[in-house]
Amino acid sequence: MDVSVRFWEPGKEYLRIEDEVMAAMREVLSKGDLVMRQQMLDFEHNLAAFVGTTDAIGVSNCTDGLRLLLEAVGIGPGDEVITVSHTFMATMAVIHHVGATPVLVDVGDDHNMNVDLVEAAITPRTKAVMPVHLNGRLVQMDRLMEIAKKHDLLVIEDTAQALGGAYLGVRGGAWGLAGAFSFYPAKLLGAYGDAGAVVTSDASLAAKLRELRDHGRVSKTGFSGWGWNCRLDNLQAAVLDLKLKKVPEWIGQRRRLATIYDEELADVGAIKRPPAPDGGANFDIYQNYVIEAERRDELAAHLAAKGIETLVSPGPVPNHKQPVGLDHFHLPRTEELCAHVLSIPLNNELGEEQVLEVAGAIKDFYS
Repeated sequence: MDVSVRFWEPGKEYLRIEDEVMAAMREVLSKGDLVMRQQMLDFEHNLAAFVGTTDAIGVSNCTDGLRLLLEAVGIGPGDEVITVSHTFMATMAVIHHVGATPVLVDVGDDHNMNVDLVEAAITPRTKAVMPVHLNGRLVQMDRLMEIAKKHDLLVIEDTAQALGGAYLGVRGGAWGLAGAFSFYPAKLLGAYGDAGAVVTSDASLAAKLRELRDHGRVSKTGFSGWGWNCRLDNLQAAVLDLKLKKVPEWIGQRRRLATIYDEELADVGAIKRPPAPDGGANFDIYQNYVIEAERRDELAAHLAAKGIETLVSPGPVPNHKQPVGLDHFHLPRTEELCAHVLSIPLNNELGEEQVLEVAGAIKDFYS
């Protein structure tokens, strides 16, 4: 079946900026600067400036970035980290893989951590809170930081989906001790493969992370201890650096298209739309445009028949109901969302006509 509206368009995006991409890659390849060279340093500098932190540390992917963060601050066996189930599985997996225990709280109407539930989840073993800024919308970070300060907890932000997103004027990754970004190809800022970064304004933490990502190396032949190979390569860094300059334009386009979706779908009572770009406390980047839909699976099939790609994520099975030993948590809102959420197309190459086509198909289904 022909696809008229794709969920994401990495090939189309590449062709639009092909000359710039090839020039950046040629610069790296012609000089043989392949690993831990100037292009990575330039990208780290520019990313930190964009987010509003003093440091950025390029890593192989966001999952590795979160794991390195937990290791760097000493979280391990016997410790608990509060987070959510309504996210990608990696958020909980990194907590498990360092030997700590994920403690899950439910989410609110905006699909993000319900901050009202955090204090009740704190125990003497709690060491950190890991908020997830889902779909490009930040958690209520002012309130969460107050709770963390009151209970002497670290805040490590999962900013995989929120580059450029802000709350009260502060961008994701700059609120807590540190944040980790994903540059998976489907993200707003996507690499041509896996890539990620950690941002922080803590100089000692930044130094520790740079050691951990490179086998524990502190000099050409010296090591501070055990580490990992989690480096961001220069080819990806060069591409990400040139694309980073385009991020404000891409965010503006996504917010304009989100406004069209919001207006076009306003009278469809069978769906719930995400918050509109309204100039309030949140500045959403719309990494994904996620609706809650009655008869979700039938709607997805209807759209597929019209050549419109969609995505169910997280879900349809909630992460805590997967065979990972977390099904004792009672998370009714999370389970409700997993039965109803549907991501409809919103990407860097989408146009207004395509958004109107998608909205029209949704209205046809419920008419």
